[in-house]
Amino acid sequence: MKISYIGILSGLALGVLAPLLVWQGNPGNMGICAACFIRDTSGALGFQSALAYIRPEIIGIVLGAFIAALFFGKFEPRGGSAPTTRFFFGVFAMLGALVFLGCPWRALLRLGAGDLSAIAGILGLVAGVLAGLWVQFKTTFTLGAQRPQTKATGLLMPIFALALLGLLLLGLGGFEWVKFSQKGPASMHAPLIISLIAGLIIGVVFQKSGFCSVGAIKTLIVDKNSAMMQAIIALLISTALVNLALGQFNLGFDNQPIAHNDMLWNFLAMLLCGLCFTLGGGCPGRQLIKSAEGDNDSAIFVMGLIAGAGIAHNFGVAASPAGLGANSAVAVIIGLVFCALVAIFSRRSPAMQG
Repeated sequence: MKISYIGILSGLALGVLAPLLVWQGNPGNMGICAACFIRDTSGALGFQSALAYIRPEIIGIVLGAFIAALFFGKFEPRGGSAPTTRFFFGVFAMLGALVFLGCPWRALLRLGAGDLSAIAGILGLVAGVLAGLWVQFKTTFTLGAQRPQTKATGLLMPIFALALLGLLLLGLGGFEWVKFSQKGPASMHAPLIISLIAGLIIGVVFQKSGFCSVGAIKTLIVDKNSAMMQAIIALLISTALVNLALGQFNLGFDNQPIAHNDMLWNFLAMLLCGLCFTLGGGCPGRQLIKSAEGDNDSAIFVMGLIAGAGIAHNFGVAASPAGLGANSAVAVIIGLVFCALVAIFSRRSPAMQG
């Protein structure tokens, strides 16, 4: 097996920075969670009122990836591949993530901090990715081809990130029309500069490596390339070691921060996520990185995540440490049906195959 130094560096970057951010004030076992932090940001933008804070880590990831894409010549504006379908993949992926209480990054970070309830979610994620790969490679599934687009369209997500930074500064400055949560997980955050720098580092490193927790399974099975899986191993080991050093490691199922023990729905919720991420082109973190590179289809997916966060908290879908929300199970089932229908009806016609 060839050692992937950039892959290992990616895993170390997330595995070290996330526990440090928890130590500095971020919610437990949630140093960097792309889905949860997009959810908090959606609240600050008014999509829901349960949890609201513009997370600097999200801003940093987008801007860091944008800078890296420019530097490495990877800024390539593109899009036009089934944007509406990708939007709804984003919606249902967020619903699944908020039933499980975390994205694939957080699932791994939870496990690295000793939270054994994350195992069911990780198994569900793997099952969803495998199902998505079967659809992609054993059927004639397609969302169509992307086309080059103007540089102006590729700049929209970095500009959006800068606008979020402006709103964040206004909110922290006390402007009344930018409201942040005063209690709950969204009220817990590391200092602005530390969070922003951590996001920038993740954005730069992950843009260069192409790291994707969902892609790790695909590249290992399809391409026999273990680089991303080495990143995941490095992430788990470094997370555990840093948490142990900081006194944040707690092995077991109970008394885990922002987690629940409904294993069946942890599994099924992340099964839904795995399907959406695989068919939609990447996990939430990867979608943020790609959107910063000019991929407008990924930007649409991110907008779906924001909308999904609003739906999750406005319609009783989001779970909590107390257990499932009133409509968690219904939303997951609807999402799985949606993915099945997309898989069936997004197949190449004979004309497209010829």
